[in-house]
Amino acid sequence: MTAVGKLAQIDDRALAQLCAAHDREAVRHVVTENNQRLFRTAWSILKDRGEAEEAVQDAYLSAFSHISEFAGRSSLSTWLTRVVINEALGRLRAQRRRCAHLEAEGVAVLDRYRETLARGSESAPPDALVVREQLRNMLEHAIADLPDGFRTVFVLRAIEGLSVEDTSEVLDIAPATVKTRFLRARRKLQDSLDPEVRTVLLGIFPFAGPDCAAMTERVLAALEL
Repeated sequence: MTAVGKLAQIDDRALAQLCAAHDREAVRHVVTENNQRLFRTAWSILKDRGEAEEAVQDAYLSAFSHISEFAGRSSLSTWLTRVVINEALGRLRAQRRRCAHLEAEGVAVLDRYRETLARGSESAPPDALVVREQLRNMLEHAIADLPDGFRTVFVLRAIEGLSVEDTSEVLDIAPATVKTRFLRARRKLQDSLDPEVRTVLLGIFPFAGPDCAAMTERVLAALEL
C-alpha cells in the first residue's frame, strides 16, 4: 500500500499527531485533501480569489502550529474549516476598517472584489467551453451577491456537500438557521439545484491541479518540511 493509502486509513487524531511531528507526507496529505473546501469557504467570505488563497495559506500555518492541540472532538476537516473561517473573517474586518478609513479621507475605493477566473487550459470543445464559462460566471456572480450569512451556508451545503449538522458545527449556528438560510439562498438564486446544475456547481471556483499543488508546496516550504 502506498504512503497516501496508509494515511487515508488512519484516524484524524493519529494524522494530526503525525503533522505535529512534522511528517512531510502527512502534512501534504492533509493540505491536498482540504485545499478545495478551505478555498471555497474563504472565498465565500472574502469574495476575492487572491485574498482567499492568502487566507487559506495563513490558516494552514496557524493550524499546523497548534495541531498538537487537536482533540478529535470534531473531524480534522471541520477543525481546519473553522480556522480558515476565523482567518477570513479577520481579514474581512481589516478590509472594512481600511475601506472606512480611505472613504473618510475621500479616496475612492475601486475594484474591491477582483476575480481571476479560468486559469489554465481545458480540453473541451470551444463552443462547450464558452457555454460552460458563461454559466460558471453567472453562478459565481449570483452566489457572490448573496448576503454574507447565506453565501457561506450555500457554499458549504450546495457546493461542498456538507450536511446540515456539519454546517451547523462549522459555523456555530443552529441547524434550523442553516436550513432557513440555505432555503432562502436557493430562492434568491431562483435555482432548484437539480443534478445538472449541481454538476456545474462542482466545477466552479476551481482550486485544483496547479493551484492545489502550488498551495501545498507553499505550505510545506513555509513549514520548512
